[in-house]
Amino acid sequence: MPDISETCREARSARAICALLPDHPGMATSRNGRIVVGTDGSDSAVRAALWAADEARRRSAVLRLVHGYAMPERGYPRFLVPLRALRNGLRAQARTALHTTSEAVRAAVPGIGVETRVIEAPPAVALLRESHGALLTVVGSRGLGGFSGMLVGSVAMALVGHSRVPTVVVRDEHSRDPAHRSLPVVVGVDGSPAGSAAVAFAFRDASARGVALTAVHVGKDDHSSPSGTESDRALLSERTAGWQEDYPDVSLEKLLITGHVVRTLLEVASHAQLLVVGNRGTGGFHGMLLGSTSRSLVVHAPCPLAVVGAEDATGAATA
Repeated sequence: MPDISETCREARSARAICALLPDHPGMATSRNGRIVVGTDGSDSAVRAALWAADEARRRSAVLRLVHGYAMPERGYPRFLVPLRALRNGLRAQARTALHTTSEAVRAAVPGIGVETRVIEAPPAVALLRESHGALLTVVGSRGLGGFSGMLVGSVAMALVGHSRVPTVVVRDEHSRDPAHRSLPVVVGVDGSPAGSAAVAFAFRDASARGVALTAVHVGKDDHSSPSGTESDRALLSERTAGWQEDYPDVSLEKLLITGHVVRTLLEVASHAQLLVVGNRGTGGFHGMLLGSTSRSLVVHAPCPLAVVGAEDATGAATA
């Protein structure tokens, strides 16, 4: 369990970084062919980097490996290790982690461009800063050092809640298994702007991977309201129609399912290579990333999870 005071400090820092980032209508299209990966040298982080490397090769993008570390603000017994020695030790640890990950990436996916960054800042802040204008931010499900407790603390929530580029959480160690590469992409469809951006991202990604797309809308389990079912069906068709015309190569399956949002998405995603959702929802996805629903998806998704914000709608289409 992460330290509460440290979690609060990282959350405040993440909000501060977001406040400093430029915010204008054209920012979603200012992609520069870079995929950012948070790494600490752990097995989980290496798997995330390998997944991101495959994505970088597919998109002809540069892979940027980022390690963030934070110096203690107070309560540190300086008589044990001087701050300068501590900083040097943390930087050396960061360089080792980056070297381990970059070597694994170059061996598995030769020929892609790899950059490394060591940043003295909390991991969430470092990743938010480095991912500005990137195609994707990618993190693993478990970490060590600076990324310890990533999925139960502030780092993952800060990224999916504040990042202005899509964030992918890779938690399936079999995500690069060749047998999984023929599985479809699954997208959760709702009526929100972020949900629309998720649909755009999912169509583009399914087309790039050469696989089918499954669009899922979870309706309310209310058999007494047939009009609700019709409106759900209309929403599902409306949200996918335009993109289906833009990507005629993508075989689309539309699923309208009544029930619990998380359980439904997890069940459908158990036969997928990527699950895509918006970072804010309405209707069936109301409050998705503000409470237990988001944590359940991030922690339990059986495949990599892509979380897309409303500001990524244009970028997802043009990337």
